[in-house]
Amino acid sequence: MKPIQVGLLGIGTVGSGTFTVLNRNQEEIRRRAGRGIEISMVADLDVERARGIVGDRARVVADAREVIANPEIDIVVELIGGYGIAKTLVLEAIAAGKHVVTANKALLAVHGTEIFEAARAQGVMVAFEAAVAGGIPIIKALREGLTANRIEWVAGIINGTTNFILSEMRSKGLDFAAVLKQAQALGYAEADPTFDIEGVDAAHKATIMSAIAFGVPVQFDKAYVEGITALQAADIRYAEQLGYRIKLLGITKRRDDLATAPGGAGGIELRVHPTLVPSQRLIANVEGAMNAVVVQGDAVGSTLYYGKGAGAEPTASAVIADLVDITRLHTADPDHRVPHLAFQPGSLQDTPILAIDEVVTSFYLRLQVADQAGVLARITGILAEHDISIDAVLQRESAEGEKQTDLIILTHDTVEGRMRAALAQMQALPTVLAPIVRIRKEELK
Repeated sequence: MKPIQVGLLGIGTVGSGTFTVLNRNQEEIRRRAGRGIEISMVADLDVERARGIVGDRARVVADAREVIANPEIDIVVELIGGYGIAKTLVLEAIAAGKHVVTANKALLAVHGTEIFEAARAQGVMVAFEAAVAGGIPIIKALREGLTANRIEWVAGIINGTTNFILSEMRSKGLDFAAVLKQAQALGYAEADPTFDIEGVDAAHKATIMSAIAFGVPVQFDKAYVEGITALQAADIRYAEQLGYRIKLLGITKRRDDLATAPGGAGGIELRVHPTLVPSQRLIANVEGAMNAVVVQGDAVGSTLYYGKGAGAEPTASAVIADLVDITRLHTADPDHRVPHLAFQPGSLQDTPILAIDEVVTSFYLRLQVADQAGVLARITGILAEHDISIDAVLQRESAEGEKQTDLIILTHDTVEGRMRAALAQMQALPTVLAPIVRIRKEELK
C-alpha cells in the first residue's frame, strides 16, 4: 500500500524531532500503522535551514499554502504555534479535506470549538496529543482509555518551566527571581517567560483537558489563571514544615453539589494557580522540568501519568502517535471515529465554568503580625465569623524584626468568596503589618 503523505508546517525543535524520529523508527511505525508514513513536503520560512535538516528526503518550500494545495498530501502537521497564521492555515487545510495534527495548545484552547466544528463538517480529523504534556499520552487516556468512567477531577503539573523553578526554590531556598535567571540560562525558560510563569501555558492545557474530561466546549476565557511570580521562599519553607509542597497545578473539577441546590445545574471548576499538595502524594514529588497528571474516575479511581512535557523527541513521540492514529482511521466512516473531545458533537453540554469566588478549596495563609496579646484571637474570630474552620496554626519568628511574628494558618475547605471577604477584614487590622499571603491547598484524595 502506498505510504500516507504528510506535509509539515514548521521545522523548528518539534518539527525536526518529528522528522528524525519518523525516519529512525520508520519500519516499527509502519508495522503499527499498517502502511508507511512519509513526510514528503516541509514548509518553513528558513528554507536553507530546513533543507539542511531534511536533505533530499522531502521537498522544502517557503509557502505553507503550497503544502495545503498539494493533492498528494493526506495529513498536514501544524507546528508553527500561536493564534494567528496557524489558525488560518489549519482552517484552510481542513477546508481542503486534509487531516490535521497540531501541537498548538494555545490555538485549540481559544479557537478549538470553531476548528473541531469545521473538521466535523469536512469529515476530517484534528489530532492534538502533543498539545498537552508533551510525550505523555494524556489526551488518549482521557478520550479512550478512561471512556468507561465518569471523570470527577483532573489535576496536573503541565508546565515544566514553572515546576523546575519551584523545585529549585524548594531544594536551594532561593527566591523566584534568582531561579528564573538560572532557568533561562539552562534553556528551561524563554527570554520572555510570561506565558509560563504567569500560568497561561498551563491554562491552555487545562482548558483542553477539561473539555475532554467533562464533554463541554473549550472555554479558555473562563479559566482562572494565577502564576508563580509572587511566591516567596519563606512560604515554600513553611509549606514543607507543614508537610506540603507547592506546585503550579492546572485543576478542573466536576461540582455535582451545585446540581442538588435549588435551581442548580452543576458546574465545573477550571483554574491554574500555585497549590499546596501533601508531600506524600506522588505528584508532589515530581521534580525538575517533568510533567504529571492525576485523573480521578468513578470506576478506576486515581491514575497518574508522568513523563517529559516538552523537548524535541518526547513531543515528536506524541505527534507521530497522532499520525499513526489518523493513518489507521484514514478510510473509516467519519461518524465512527473517536470524537475530538471524546463525547459525540451533539452530546456536548453547556455546563457552566464556575467563577473563582464559587470554587471550594482549603487555604494556606501567612500573616505578618505584631507580636501582641490577642492578635491570634482576633484573626481566628474573623475566620469563624465567615464560617471558615481552621486545620492547623503555626507561629514563627519573623525575619522582619523582634516585634513581629509570622502566623501561618491552614484552613479546611471553604468557598473562595468567603475567604476573600475574611481576608479583606483581616488585612484592615492595624496589627497585620504586611499584605497577607494566600495560597490554595488541595488534598487530591
